[in-house]
Amino acid sequence: MHKTLGLTVAAALMGSTAMAQDDPIRIGSIATLEGAFTVLGEEGMRGLRLALEQADYTAGGREIELISEASDATPDSAVQAARKLVENDEVDIVIGPLSGSEGIAIRDYSKTQPDVTFVNGVSAAADTTLREPSENFFRFTTDGAQWMAGLGEYVIEEKGWATVATVAEDYSFPYSQVMGFMLDFCQMGGNVPEKFWVPIGNKDYTSIVYSIPQDVDAIYVALGGADAVNFLTQYQQAGGTKPMIGGTITVDQSVLSAEGRRRDYLVGTPSAGPIADNWDNPDWQAFQSAYREAYPDGLGSPSLFAHGYYVSTLAVLEGLNEVGGNLSDDHAAFRDALANMTLDTPTGEVALDSNRQAVADIFLTEVAMDENGDLFNQVVEINDGVGQTLGMDRDEFLALGPASRTNPACP
Repeated sequence: MHKTLGLTVAAALMGSTAMAQDDPIRIGSIATLEGAFTVLGEEGMRGLRLALEQADYTAGGREIELISEASDATPDSAVQAARKLVENDEVDIVIGPLSGSEGIAIRDYSKTQPDVTFVNGVSAAADTTLREPSENFFRFTTDGAQWMAGLGEYVIEEKGWATVATVAEDYSFPYSQVMGFMLDFCQMGGNVPEKFWVPIGNKDYTSIVYSIPQDVDAIYVALGGADAVNFLTQYQQAGGTKPMIGGTITVDQSVLSAEGRRRDYLVGTPSAGPIADNWDNPDWQAFQSAYREAYPDGLGSPSLFAHGYYVSTLAVLEGLNEVGGNLSDDHAAFRDALANMTLDTPTGEVALDSNRQAVADIFLTEVAMDENGDLFNQVVEINDGVGQTLGMDRDEFLALGPASRTNPACP
C-alpha cells in the first residue's frame, strides 16, 4: 500500500472509532406493557427509568438513548420486540424481558446476535440460565426457585402446615416457584396432594376454587397481577378460608395495593423473594424514597418488578462506567466487567456465577397491615447469598430435572 494512502486509511479508521465512542449508547428495553401483566411491566419501566435518571442518562462518558418496546408475556411477543430493537433500531444492549417464558425465548434469540449484550429484566424461570445458558445473556436478578429459599421449611416448622395444594399459572416461572417451594417443603415431610395450573389471563377460577381439597392445611398460590386479584376475590366470594402461602409475585405490592376484601385475608401470609417492604437497611430505604419521589402516582412501595429492572440497569451502567463506554470487540471488555462484577444494590451485594446468574440475598416475609390499613411484606429473616442450586451440588440439582407441571413431586 502506498504510504500516503495507508496513512489516510488509518486516519479514517481512527476517526471512525472516535466517532463511534462519541455516539450515544443505544439501550433497548422490553417489558410487559400489554395483557394481564401490564401493571407489572409499568413497574419494571419505572425501575429502569429511575436508574437512568439517577445517572443522568450517561455512562462511561457517553450519552444513553433508550428505546422501549412492549410485550404481552408471550415468548413470540418478546422475540418480536427484541428483533425490532436489535435488527431495526440497532441497539447495543437489551434490558428485559419480564415474564419467565419470555426470558427463555430471549435467551435463545441472544445466541443469534453475538454482537449485542442482553441483560435480563426480571424474568425468573430457572432454566433461562440454569440449562443451555447464552454467553451474551446476563441475569443480575435471582430466579423463581431462588426466591422460595427457606419458605417450605418455615411453613412446616412455624405454621404447622404439612399438607398444601398449589394454584399457579401454567408456564415456566411458576414451575420454578413451585419447585423452589416444594424442595424444602417435601424434604421436611410435607405433602402436596394436588396441583392446579391455569393459563395467564384466566378470569374464571370457579372450578378450581371448588376443587381445592378440604383436608389441606393451606393453599400455595403463585399467580401474578390481575390473575392473583381475580383468584383471591373469587376464593373469598366462595367462602374459602384456608390460609395462603404466597408465591413471590402473589404478595408483591402490585397485588397488595389492590382494593377489596382480600386485604384482610392476606394478613399473615408467608412468602419469600428478593425484597421486603419494611427492611430497615438505609440503601433500601433510600431506594424507596427515590421511587416515591419519582413516581408519586406509583405504588406505596416499589414492587419486585421495579426493583429487578432497577438492579439490571444499575449493572449495565456500572459495566459501562468500568470500561469507559467501550463496546468494541463485540463488547468483550464490557461483558468481562459484567461477569466479574460485585454489584451494590438496594437489597445487598449481587455477584454472578459461571452461568452469569445472580447470587443474592433472599427475604422470608409475612404480609402485615400498617396503621393506615396498607399491606406490606415484613421481614422475618434473610437468607444470605442464595445460589441457583439452593445449596445443592450443581450436578445433583440438575439431576432433579427441569421444573414442570409434574416435577417435583413429594415422595
